[in-house]
Amino acid sequence: MKPYILVVDDEPEIRATVRDILEDEGYEVETAEDGEAARNARRNRRPDLILLDIWMPDVDGITLLKEWSETNEGDAEDLPIIMMSGHGTVEHAVEATRLGAYDFLEKPLTLAKLLLTINNALTASKLKHENISLRKSAPTIISEPDGKSMAIQQLKESAARIAKHAMPVLISGESGVGKKLFARYIHEISAQNDSPFIVVTMGSVAKENIDTELFGSEIDGETHYGRLEQANHGTLFLEEIGDMEPNTQIRLMGALEGGSFLRVGGSEPIEPKFRIIASTQKELSTEVSNGTFREDLYFHLNGLPLHIPPLRERAEDIPDLLNFYLDQFNQEQGLNYRTFSMPALNLLRQYQWPGNIFELKTVVQRLLIMGNSAEIGDQEVAPMLSMKMSSNSSPHKVEQQPTSENSEKFKLPLKAARESFERDYLLHHLIETDGNITKTAELAGVERTNIYRKLKLLNLDSKHLSKQ
Repeated sequence: MKPYILVVDDEPEIRATVRDILEDEGYEVETAEDGEAARNARRNRRPDLILLDIWMPDVDGITLLKEWSETNEGDAEDLPIIMMSGHGTVEHAVEATRLGAYDFLEKPLTLAKLLLTINNALTASKLKHENISLRKSAPTIISEPDGKSMAIQQLKESAARIAKHAMPVLISGESGVGKKLFARYIHEISAQNDSPFIVVTMGSVAKENIDTELFGSEIDGETHYGRLEQANHGTLFLEEIGDMEPNTQIRLMGALEGGSFLRVGGSEPIEPKFRIIASTQKELSTEVSNGTFREDLYFHLNGLPLHIPPLRERAEDIPDLLNFYLDQFNQEQGLNYRTFSMPALNLLRQYQWPGNIFELKTVVQRLLIMGNSAEIGDQEVAPMLSMKMSSNSSPHKVEQQPTSENSEKFKLPLKAARESFERDYLLHHLIETDGNITKTAELAGVERTNIYRKLKLLNLDSKHLSKQ
């Protein structure tokens, strides 16, 4: 996809020359002759970069830069702005930089300097945008799906074929199987891999904010760019699409079908170009039959379906996943590296993993936090596995009844047994809240100071606790 650049300058010859140069270099270009025209152009369509002259007849570029930086229209950290001037001073350059401008170019512009600065600005913006999206979506598995099973190999082959086409993709599967991982994998091996990968998790956005989050808004003269615009030229990943509100389904279907939409409170149609990938753990065809999901939207999103099987159906992948998380927690969190004994590994292979990869990761993290020995044995693993295994899968069955280790706890004095329970209880909630003391205190119904005191008494360190 071509990056879209807005050139703002009051001199017609400069606008025309810069436009011709940039279009020859493969960019899509719009021009504006003054501040008001720049405001309108930017409001109508979000650029990927702006070249902004300082001296203009109605409003100077520094004032315009400051105006954009102080509103929700997206400041220069979100959208690179390169200032231009034939009569600029050091003070102007310093002020522009303070307000967030990416760079300051002096006129007459040199072709090499102009193109190099634009390329660097677009690259830096993409990396920053990707990093922000990564932090929000918190992907925790390697970018390429890991595993040696035939199922994973076939899925990777299907993903490679899908990535060559622009049709919508619907990824289905149970919670925790790696749907987001495959969405990112498809993006990374597609022609859009140098453009943004924008994630929207339906369940994480408040009902009253979802339309603004997706489509943006124009309220009281301020423009907010929604996720559809942010994904321009790239990929929009709608996570758990089955949780989308009915009214938002209507708006989204209209946008996808018509190729444009209006921001909330807006009057001009917006026409971003992006690939859409959606995921769901629900059976959407059943949701359609029940009337909770639009049939036309389902058929549109289900252009290229991809189903991720649960971990219990590809046990061959478990050793690779265990080793990956052992390495990850050792390198990223400084947890001691441990190995699994053969009985422990067999037990983990035969476990049903109702929480799939997410549960496997949590189990590995808990084992590294709680244990000190170099080897992890099956007696240490068994209490970590929460659900019943099939009766014919292993001699080491894990039941929802007291294990031998739990039975031993009944022999402890009350104080020791209580401390053991409190340790497990706090560990569970700390991992669920990514080590957030305030949230843990709320879940436990106690004051934060009590949590800190308990952590100290029980020798727990919250900074190493995360469910990512």
